[in-house]
Order: sequence, then C-alpha cells, then structure tokens
Amino acid sequence: MSKSSRKSLVASFGLLSQELENKLADDTQPTPRAPSPRVGAGVVGAAHRAIDDIRAERDRLKAIVESGGGAILDLDPAFIDPSPYPDRLEDDDATDFEAFKRSIDSEGQKVPIQVRRHPSSAGRHQIVYGHRRWRAAKELGRAVRALEVEISDLDLVVAQGIENASRQDLTWIERALFASRMDDAGVKARNIYAALSIEDAELARMRSVYRAIPIDVIETIGRAPKVGRPRWVEFAKNIAGDPASLALVRQALTEAGDGVSVSDQRFQQAFEAIKPSSHSRRNEKELTDSAGRKLGAWKVSPKELRISADGPLGQDFVKFVGNALPHLVERFSREREG
Repeated sequence: MSKSSRKSLVASFGLLSQELENKLADDTQPTPRAPSPRVGAGVVGAAHRAIDDIRAERDRLKAIVESGGGAILDLDPAFIDPSPYPDRLEDDDATDFEAFKRSIDSEGQKVPIQVRRHPSSAGRHQIVYGHRRWRAAKELGRAVRALEVEISDLDLVVAQGIENASRQDLTWIERALFASRMDDAGVKARNIYAALSIEDAELARMRSVYRAIPIDVIETIGRAPKVGRPRWVEFAKNIAGDPASLALVRQALTEAGDGVSVSDQRFQQAFEAIKPSSHSRRNEKELTDSAGRKLGAWKVSPKELRISADGPLGQDFVKFVGNALPHLVERFSREREG
C-alpha cells in the first residue's frame, strides 16, 4: 500500500466508525448517509479534494468491514495505551460514562476501536480512536475488539481530528486544545481546517487562546461545557495584555482547590481574578485627608496615574490636584535639571 493511499485510509476511520455505529445500533433500519463535513469558504481546494478522497475510501472500508473482511482483533486492554494526543479533558460528572459502561456490559461492544502497534513498546498497541470503549472494557475486565491499522503520528492526529469534527460532546476549549496538538505535530493549517470543519478565522481565534493561556491552566480549569468561545477569547486577551496576570490566575485556581469541583466555576474564578474592573479595584489605594475622611482612590501604573473621587470632598480634591498640575510640572523640571 502506498503512503498516500494509507493516509487516505487512515483519515477515514473516524467517519467510518460513526457510520458503523449508526448501522449496528439498529440493523433493521437503513443507515442514513452521514452528512458531509461542512468546510468553510476559507479552505483551499486541496482540502475539498482530501475530503472527497476520505468519503470514497470510507465507503470502501465500510463494505470490507461489514462483509467480515476486516482484521478485527480481540485485545487485552492492559496492553493498549491511549493516543499520544489526548482529545478530552477530565469530566466533572462520571454519570454518563457509567451509563455507557453498563451498556457495553449488557449489550457488548458493537463497534471496534482502532489501534496501531506501539511505535516504541513491543507487544503493545496505541489507540487511534475509541478511548471510552477501551476504558469501559478495561474496567469491566474484558477483551476489547479492535481494528489494527498502520499509521504515523502525523496521520494519527489528523484522523482523530476528523473524527472529532462529528462529535457533539466536545467543548469549544477541547476542540481548541486538539487544534493546538495538531499545530504542534506539524499538521498544515489547511488540513486542520478540513479535519475540524472550521474556517481560517476560527483557527485564528483558537490559536489566540491556546497561545496565550498555558496548557496546564486550561487543564486545571477543565472542560467548562457552559463556557463558549467568546469568554475564552476574552480571557486570553486579558492574559495576553498583562502576562503578570497569570500569577493571579494560578493563585485563584489554587485557592479554589477541591472546593470547586465544577469546571465552569473554576473558569469563572480564574476569569474574575483578572477581569479588568476587579483587577483595577484590587490595585487601587485609598485616599484620605488628615482627619481620616475618604477622598477617593488612586492607582499608578508605568503609563498612567488615575484618581477617582468619592463624594463632594473627593471632587474638590480632584479639582485641587488638577489646578496644582502646572506647578508640579515646573517642580519636576527643576529637579530633573538640577
């Protein structure tokens, strides 16, 4: 098999698995044709041709597997390792997985996972697709049905990306993280567009987030299913505008600790820690006169001095400072010259 045909074969596995899962779920009903991945206007013609090749190869593979011609193996899950490119963050609620595991236990594993021989550990395999089925089989102490494929690291991450494009349960930040892993693996931008069914503008937004927010911070926050793209982008902008704010973010997440078990809440605490309004208030110092009466507050930065008034007395003080500024400038000049 040529390298180019192997890439086409590998890239189709995610879409093939989805079609097989639909078919095996109800053998009495005709399988509806899976909708074609939507590719945005920014994707070049080569990406369109790649998707067409994937569809054709998927149909061929589907026929082979359904006719019993595929090499389906029963493997010990203890000798299988996860993909080197994880596509999920830790879930807050284990209820869904427990229900999935019970289904595997009672009905069996209907769709095989996809694996490759481990590139550096003899006798072991690595998952291309099907982590939840592998984990369920491992916890149930049963063999896992698997389809073995020949695939490189680069092809593996692209194959996972194509499969992820059709999944509805991945949050925006999980998809962005997977885009970052494709970036790190050297996958070209046009192939990331095609793999995740996104346009160049969306990839630019994802990059602005995962290049500004360190991976360890994202992983500590978690999936954050209720937090969409706009707030992640705003969060990243706040960090990019003040790199020192990362210390505040990490401090907020450390203080949250085990007391905040929901990732949406962890995001909110991190977000509030560097939100411009709250950040400004935290750095302000109170202004009082000799009698202890509050005049307002002040804040100084390398490029700005800001004074806010509190009540009529504070407003009079702000006017006083304004009138005194010309004299302060003269004094400043004299001292600099002296």
